[in-house]
Amino acid sequence: MEQNSRTASRAGGAIIAFSILAGAVIGARQGQPSAGTLIGTAIGVVITLALYFYDRRRG
Repeated sequence: MEQNSRTASRAGGAIIAFSILAGAVIGARQGQPSAGTLIGTAIGVVITLALYFYDRRRG
């Protein structure tokens, strides 16, 4: 399928996945892997939304 946008958008799925893993690892080192996973997820979603809105404004 062909994309109609002039510029390619950035994918945020990898950012969310890496932030979840990083949060779980950091949380496990602190003795709270569940809290780390939730915080990592929240940070990843915020970064992904920021990229999404940046791409929308750009294109």
